[in-house]
Amino acid sequence: MAFADLRGAASCGPSLHTESDMKTIINMLKDQSGASAAEYALILAIIGSALAIAAIGLGNTISNSMNYQASRITNCQDGDC
Repeated sequence: MAFADLRGAASCGPSLHTESDMKTIINMLKDQSGASAAEYALILAIIGSALAIAAIGLGNTISNSMNYQASRITNCQDGDC
């Protein structure tokens, strides 16, 4: 059955009326630029998560170090150096 024979057939949804419409749809299906954009977004999400986890860990380490040094200064003022 040729493409021209299908144009007159009844269908429930929208029908393709020209061969260029079919080519446009085929080209859209072959286009992978959206897939690469999704891959880049996934990579950025992973890197962002790793940076957030590292920042939290570093923040906790700095906080613990500052608290330790503050307690040493307080104890030294009390004469326990």
